[in-house]
Amino acid sequence: MTFPLGKRYLTFSGYYRNLYGQRLQKLVIDAGMTCPNRDGTVGVGGCTFCDNAAFHPGYSTPDLPIGRQLDEGIAFHKGRYRSVGHYIAYFQSYSNTYAPTPHLRKLYLEALSHPEVVGIAVGTRPDCVDEDKLDLLSSIMKGEERGLEGWRREGFPHPLVSAEYGIESCRDSTLERVNRGHTFECARRAVELTSQRGIPVCGHFIVGLPGESRDTLLEDCRTINSLPLTSVKFHQLQFIRGTAMEREHDNNPGDFMEFTSLDSYLDLMVDILERLRPDLYIERIAGEVPPRFVRESRWGLVRNFDILHALDRKLEERDTYQGRLLE
Repeated sequence: MTFPLGKRYLTFSGYYRNLYGQRLQKLVIDAGMTCPNRDGTVGVGGCTFCDNAAFHPGYSTPDLPIGRQLDEGIAFHKGRYRSVGHYIAYFQSYSNTYAPTPHLRKLYLEALSHPEVVGIAVGTRPDCVDEDKLDLLSSIMKGEERGLEGWRREGFPHPLVSAEYGIESCRDSTLERVNRGHTFECARRAVELTSQRGIPVCGHFIVGLPGESRDTLLEDCRTINSLPLTSVKFHQLQFIRGTAMEREHDNNPGDFMEFTSLDSYLDLMVDILERLRPDLYIERIAGEVPPRFVRESRWGLVRNFDILHALDRKLEERDTYQGRLLE
């Protein structure tokens, strides 16, 4: 595997450019979904770490039509990224397959009707997909779904489709402790069923959940490698104000890994990268939460691009790269 010039890991930033010759930007969409871990189907109260408002931008609100959210998102990003060619509607908030298939079809096709949108990325839980919903995504990706007749964008004969699953941990004991409401085997099956249809899959993982350690996280790299994922996102655990996780940390701080400095976190991320297969795209290594949602920002006001530059320096200092420790 050849990494991008000047990089020691497989960055996702050039993924779409390499495939389609242009930069594509995700636009976060709030489609007004909920979650089976909130409405009583599998649990109540949600995951102990979750406050969804902390993870999406101001232009993404469920009271706005999807087309309006896309327009405002495009206006926001055009001032930041002038090289963007087209956009992908990212259904991010809550579980975006947690609705009847006909309703999902309406939402997805509404997003794809926007003239600057060339695809959808669907964020959801592993226990919120089934054969019927995955068949819908596959049909959209192939341009076969009714309502896509005549759909064309320059360079894109059919819509792009990808799925993003909140896996969070490879360990059932951790998933139970954070009130996740599904097992890791459920996550494995969802990823495999999605990949079998040729749909690119991203897995989300949280670094620093209670009861986990550096050793367990490094052991779990082997499990992550065994999944047919296209890409991964890592987020450091952040204690969002008012969540059950914040209270648990206050009561049992010794159960948590403490990343008191960005440098210590990056050392762990390099250890993880060394153990990940080199064809796995790295979409994110840390999350950003607005300061008002957390009690303290332990790293200060460090933006994601600063973290990525620091990761590059750390990899160079250690003279290592993604997949180096794989047999």
